[in-house]
Amino acid sequence: MKGIAYGVGVGPGDPKLMTLRAIELIRENDVIAVPGKEPKEAVAYKIAAAVVPEIADKELLPVYMPMIKDRALIDEEHKKGAALLKTYLDQGKNVVYITLGDPTIYCTFSYLQHYLEADGYPVELVPGISSITAAAARLSLPLTEWDEPLHVLPAVHKTDAVMDLPGTYVLMKSASHMKDVKDTLRKSGRSVQAVIDCGMQSEQIYRSLEEIPDDAGYFALVIAKETK
Repeated sequence: MKGIAYGVGVGPGDPKLMTLRAIELIRENDVIAVPGKEPKEAVAYKIAAAVVPEIADKELLPVYMPMIKDRALIDEEHKKGAALLKTYLDQGKNVVYITLGDPTIYCTFSYLQHYLEADGYPVELVPGISSITAAAARLSLPLTEWDEPLHVLPAVHKTDAVMDLPGTYVLMKSASHMKDVKDTLRKSGRSVQAVIDCGMQSEQIYRSLEEIPDDAGYFALVIAKETK
Protein backbone atom coordinates (compact mmCIF):
# COMPACT_ATOMS: atom_id res chain seq x y z
CA MET A 1 0.00 0.00 0.00
CA LYS A 2 1.34 3.40 -0.96
CA GLY A 3 1.07 6.26 1.47
CA ILE A 4 -1.08 9.32 0.87
CA ALA A 5 0.39 12.70 -0.02
CA TYR A 6 -1.60 15.42 1.70
CA GLY A 7 -1.45 19.04 0.54
CA VAL A 8 -2.45 20.89 3.69
CA GLY A 9 -3.19 24.61 3.91
CA VAL A 10 -2.17 26.22 7.20
CA GLY A 11 -3.82 29.57 6.52
CA PRO A 12 -2.40 33.00 5.72
CA GLY A 13 -0.32 33.71 8.81
CA ASP A 14 -2.28 33.75 12.05
CA PRO A 15 -1.92 30.29 13.66
CA LYS A 16 -5.45 30.62 15.06
CA LEU A 17 -6.75 30.39 11.50
CA MET A 18 -5.47 26.84 11.03
CA THR A 19 -8.21 24.28 10.54
CA LEU A 20 -8.83 21.37 12.90
CA ARG A 21 -8.16 18.99 10.00
CA ALA A 22 -4.73 20.51 9.35
CA ILE A 23 -3.82 20.19 13.04
CA GLU A 24 -5.07 16.60 13.12
CA LEU A 25 -3.03 15.51 10.10
CA ILE A 26 0.18 17.07 11.40
CA ARG A 27 -0.28 15.35 14.76
CA GLU A 28 -1.17 11.95 13.30
CA ASN A 29 1.62 11.64 10.72
CA ASP A 30 5.37 11.33 11.14
CA VAL A 31 6.60 12.84 7.85
CA ILE A 32 6.05 16.55 7.20
CA ALA A 33 7.20 18.14 3.94
CA VAL A 34 7.92 21.86 3.97
CA PRO A 35 8.63 24.14 0.99
CA GLY A 36 12.14 25.57 1.27
CA LYS A 37 15.69 24.46 1.94
CA GLU A 38 15.44 24.91 5.72
CA PRO A 39 12.09 23.59 6.97
CA LYS A 40 12.17 25.30 10.36
CA GLU A 41 12.77 28.68 8.69
CA ALA A 42 9.72 28.38 6.45
CA VAL A 43 6.69 30.54 7.21
CA ALA A 44 4.32 27.57 6.91
CA TYR A 45 6.35 25.64 9.48
CA LYS A 46 6.38 28.52 11.96
CA ILE A 47 2.60 28.88 11.66
CA ALA A 48 2.06 25.17 12.27
CA ALA A 49 4.60 24.99 15.11
CA ALA A 50 2.71 27.68 17.04
CA VAL A 51 -0.29 25.34 17.26
CA VAL A 52 1.33 21.91 16.97
CA PRO A 53 4.71 22.19 18.73
CA GLU A 54 5.28 18.45 18.36
CA ILE A 55 5.93 19.09 14.66
CA ALA A 56 9.54 19.76 15.71
CA ASP A 57 9.93 16.05 16.50
CA LYS A 58 8.62 14.88 13.13
CA GLU A 59 10.75 13.92 10.16
CA LEU A 60 10.92 17.16 8.17
CA LEU A 61 11.46 17.03 4.42
CA PRO A 62 12.78 20.20 2.77
CA VAL A 63 11.31 20.62 -0.71
CA TYR A 64 13.12 23.27 -2.73
CA MET A 65 10.70 25.46 -4.67
CA PRO A 66 12.70 28.14 -6.52
CA MET A 67 10.94 31.42 -7.28
CA ILE A 68 12.33 31.82 -10.80
CA LYS A 69 10.81 32.08 -14.30
CA ASP A 70 12.98 29.49 -16.05
CA ARG A 71 10.33 26.81 -16.60
CA ALA A 72 12.87 24.07 -17.39
CA LEU A 73 14.77 24.60 -14.15
CA ILE A 74 11.55 24.88 -12.16
CA ASP A 75 10.25 21.61 -13.61
CA GLU A 76 13.48 19.83 -12.70
CA GLU A 77 13.17 20.94 -9.07
CA HIS A 78 9.51 19.93 -8.99
CA LYS A 79 10.43 16.46 -10.26
CA LYS A 80 13.07 16.19 -7.54
CA GLY A 81 10.53 17.21 -4.93
CA ALA A 82 8.00 14.66 -6.15
CA ALA A 83 10.70 11.97 -6.20
CA LEU A 84 11.60 12.77 -2.59
CA LEU A 85 7.99 12.36 -1.50
CA LYS A 86 7.72 9.08 -3.45
CA THR A 87 10.55 7.51 -1.43
CA TYR A 88 8.36 7.79 1.67
CA LEU A 89 5.05 7.05 -0.03
CA ASP A 90 6.56 3.82 -1.41
CA GLN A 91 7.23 2.75 2.19
CA GLY A 92 3.53 3.13 2.97
CA LYS A 93 4.12 6.35 4.90
CA ASN A 94 1.85 9.34 4.52
CA VAL A 95 3.49 12.69 3.76
CA VAL A 96 1.87 15.92 4.93
CA TYR A 97 3.03 18.86 2.80
CA ILE A 98 2.18 22.09 4.62
CA THR A 99 1.65 25.25 2.66
CA LEU A 100 0.58 28.84 3.26
CA GLY A 101 -3.03 29.69 2.63
CA ASP A 102 -5.00 27.16 0.60
CA PRO A 103 -3.47 24.35 -1.49
CA THR A 104 -5.73 25.07 -4.48
CA ILE A 105 -4.69 28.70 -5.04
CA TYR A 106 -1.25 29.34 -6.58
CA CYS A 107 0.25 26.64 -4.37
CA THR A 108 3.64 24.98 -4.80
CA PHE A 109 2.15 21.60 -3.91
CA SER A 110 0.10 21.67 -7.13
CA TYR A 111 3.24 21.00 -9.18
CA LEU A 112 4.16 17.97 -7.08
CA GLN A 113 0.55 16.79 -7.20
CA HIS A 114 0.65 16.56 -11.01
CA TYR A 115 3.73 14.32 -10.96
CA LEU A 116 2.48 12.16 -8.10
CA GLU A 117 -0.96 11.56 -9.58
CA ALA A 118 0.52 10.80 -13.00
CA ASP A 119 2.45 7.95 -11.37
CA GLY A 120 -0.55 6.60 -9.49
CA TYR A 121 0.09 7.98 -6.00
CA PRO A 122 -2.96 8.97 -3.94
CA VAL A 123 -3.22 12.67 -3.19
CA GLU A 124 -5.63 14.57 -0.94
CA LEU A 125 -5.99 18.32 -0.58
CA VAL A 126 -6.98 19.89 2.73
CA PRO A 127 -8.29 23.44 2.31
CA GLY A 128 -7.07 26.31 4.41
CA ILE A 129 -8.18 29.90 4.80
CA SER A 130 -6.77 31.77 1.84
CA SER A 131 -4.99 35.11 1.95
CA ILE A 132 -7.70 36.40 -0.37
CA THR A 133 -10.50 36.01 2.14
CA ALA A 134 -8.30 36.71 5.16
CA ALA A 135 -7.13 40.05 3.74
CA ALA A 136 -10.66 41.07 2.80
CA ALA A 137 -11.78 40.26 6.34
CA ARG A 138 -8.93 42.33 7.84
CA LEU A 139 -10.08 45.24 5.68
CA SER A 140 -13.74 44.61 6.62
CA LEU A 141 -14.33 44.61 2.89
CA PRO A 142 -16.87 42.40 1.11
CA LEU A 143 -15.18 40.94 -1.95
CA THR A 144 -18.37 40.54 -3.93
CA GLU A 145 -22.01 41.55 -3.58
CA TRP A 146 -25.17 40.66 -5.55
CA ASP A 147 -24.03 39.71 -9.07
CA GLU A 148 -20.43 41.01 -8.97
CA PRO A 149 -17.77 38.65 -10.35
CA LEU A 150 -14.39 38.15 -8.71
CA HIS A 151 -11.09 38.18 -10.65
CA VAL A 152 -7.86 36.86 -9.10
CA LEU A 153 -4.55 37.70 -10.79
CA PRO A 154 -0.95 36.69 -9.99
CA ALA A 155 0.35 40.25 -10.18
CA VAL A 156 3.99 39.25 -10.59
CA HIS A 157 3.04 37.83 -14.02
CA LYS A 158 0.32 40.33 -14.89
CA THR A 159 1.81 43.78 -14.32
CA ASP A 160 0.37 44.97 -17.65
CA ALA A 161 -3.12 43.60 -17.07
CA VAL A 162 -6.08 45.68 -18.22
CA MET A 163 -8.64 45.62 -15.41
CA ASP A 164 -11.66 46.54 -17.47
CA LEU A 165 -14.07 43.77 -16.50
CA PRO A 166 -16.86 44.43 -14.00
CA GLY A 167 -16.46 43.25 -10.41
CA THR A 168 -13.61 43.05 -7.92
CA TYR A 169 -9.96 42.35 -8.73
CA VAL A 170 -7.58 40.67 -6.30
CA LEU A 171 -3.88 40.95 -7.12
CA MET A 172 -1.62 38.45 -5.40
CA LYS A 173 2.15 37.96 -5.28
CA SER A 174 3.21 41.42 -6.41
CA ALA A 175 6.78 40.75 -5.26
CA SER A 176 9.25 43.32 -6.61
CA HIS A 177 6.81 44.59 -9.23
CA MET A 178 4.58 46.72 -7.01
CA LYS A 179 5.51 49.96 -8.75
CA ASP A 180 4.29 48.56 -12.09
CA VAL A 181 1.23 47.07 -10.44
CA LYS A 182 0.38 50.46 -8.94
CA ASP A 183 0.63 52.08 -12.37
CA THR A 184 -1.87 49.55 -13.71
CA LEU A 185 -4.18 50.10 -10.75
CA ARG A 186 -3.98 53.86 -11.17
CA LYS A 187 -5.12 53.56 -14.79
CA SER A 188 -8.05 51.37 -13.74
CA GLY A 189 -9.61 54.14 -11.66
CA ARG A 190 -10.59 51.64 -9.01
CA SER A 191 -10.72 52.01 -5.24
CA VAL A 192 -7.65 50.21 -3.89
CA GLN A 193 -6.75 48.75 -0.51
CA ALA A 194 -3.98 46.31 0.43
CA VAL A 195 -2.71 44.03 3.15
CA ILE A 196 0.92 42.96 3.40
CA ASP A 197 1.84 39.88 5.46
CA CYS A 198 -1.77 39.24 6.44
CA GLY A 199 -2.08 37.66 9.87
CA MET A 200 1.65 37.85 10.61
CA GLN A 201 3.40 40.03 13.19
CA SER A 202 4.68 42.18 10.33
CA GLU A 203 1.18 42.79 8.95
CA GLN A 204 0.56 46.19 7.35
CA ILE A 205 -2.72 47.62 6.11
CA TYR A 206 -3.06 50.31 3.44
CA ARG A 207 -6.34 52.07 2.68
CA SER A 208 -5.39 53.77 -0.58
CA LEU A 209 -3.24 53.18 -3.63
CA GLU A 210 -0.80 55.96 -2.86
CA GLU A 211 -0.11 54.57 0.63
CA ILE A 212 1.16 51.25 -0.71
CA PRO A 213 4.99 51.24 -0.78
CA ASP A 214 6.72 50.49 -4.07
CA ASP A 215 8.93 47.96 -2.29
CA ALA A 216 6.05 45.99 -0.76
CA GLY A 217 7.04 42.39 -0.06
CA TYR A 218 6.07 39.12 -1.70
CA PHE A 219 3.04 38.60 0.53
CA ALA A 220 1.30 41.77 -0.62
CA LEU A 221 -2.34 41.36 -1.56
CA VAL A 222 -4.25 44.16 -3.27
CA ILE A 223 -8.03 44.43 -3.57
CA ALA A 224 -9.34 46.79 -6.25
CA LYS A 225 -13.06 47.54 -6.38
CA GLU A 226 -15.14 49.52 -8.79
CA THR A 227 -15.92 53.00 -7.56
CA LYS A 228 -19.61 53.67 -7.02
